[in-house]
Parts: sequence; structure tokens; C-alpha cells
Amino acid sequence: MERVTGIGGFFFRSENPRELAEWYAKNLGIDLVPDNYDDEPWTQEAGPTVFAPFSRDTDYFGRDSQMWMINLRVSNLDAMVAQLQNADIEVEVDSADYPSGRFARVYDPEGNPIELWEPK
Repeated sequence: MERVTGIGGFFFRSENPRELAEWYAKNLGIDLVPDNYDDEPWTQEAGPTVFAPFSRDTDYFGRDSQMWMINLRVSNLDAMVAQLQNADIEVEVDSADYPSGRFARVYDPEGNPIELWEPK
């Protein structure tokens, strides 16, 4: 069976796409989408990716209308949390140390949940 090799893009609606893209670039280091085909888009490091549908009535994503949540791998959760807090962004750090690693939760300016994951 032919298999996909990874996530090639993540697309979602936004009230102000440019401003939100700039927030992701400034605070999480996700490069803006190039405006031409000569420049390379943001490239992620190879690593584990969990692809998991959740029950329609889950409260894990936050508000009921939220249909998605992105999980972003980080190499140093403490450093990322400090960086976000220094930018006056509220971060909820999960105090548990799971077999898969450590987690924190942040919300972008439009209220979209972002789970930060430092794998073991």
C-alpha cells in the first residue's frame, strides 16, 4: 500500500490571515508562506506525528465549535514556554511527565489551541 510521507500543509480559516501568520512566525518560529516558488517554505524536522480523530463531544480542544487542534513538537519545552511568557503569552504547562514526553497549551490570538510537545 502506498503511504503518505508526512504533513505537507496545514490550512485553516482566519479573521486576519497575515496578522495571524506573523504571530506564528514571531512567537513559534514558523516561517511565513513564501510569495513565490523560488523561496522555500518552513521546513519541519523529521519526527513522530500523531494523527488522531477525537469524539465529537471532546472537551480536549477547548470550545465546542473548535474542530481541530495542532500539536507542535519542540526540542526544549521550558525554553519555549519562557519565550512565550516573555512575549506576554499565557501558557498552560501540564505538570505530568508522560511516557511520550511533556506538554503545554497555548492559544493563538484567534483562540485556536496549540499543544506544544517535547517528545522523550
